[in-house]
Amino acid sequence: MNLNQITVPSVDLKVSIPFYEKLGLKLIVKALPHYARFQSPKGNATFSLHQLNEFPANSGISIYFECEDLDKQVDQLIQQGIQFDMLPKDQNWLWREARLKDPDGNQLILYFAGENRLNPPWRINLDE
Repeated sequence: MNLNQITVPSVDLKVSIPFYEKLGLKLIVKALPHYARFQSPKGNATFSLHQLNEFPANSGISIYFECEDLDKQVDQLIQQGIQFDMLPKDQNWLWREARLKDPDGNQLILYFAGENRLNPPWRINLDE
């Protein structure tokens, strides 16, 4: 199984589309006002927005985008007017993360984990 598509709600795709384009996603489907889909600049993963009239309360959505040069990426986004809730910070789970919200309030985490993404020191040994 390969996770290759994530869809999140949006109340205004005309606002959300430029936001995600600034993050570096490539718009590949624009079916306004109800739907938009992007392709990740690396790999084949896609990310889409689905229009809702009202954003669901307490949705708890968090979306992680891995960036090899996190600090540089964050600096470039700040120069484009993107506001962050947390600038890059080393976390105790061995990831470096920056946090922000999209125009609909979805939690986005830009991060770099390197080898620790799939192989942290506390990983379960699957061969046992």
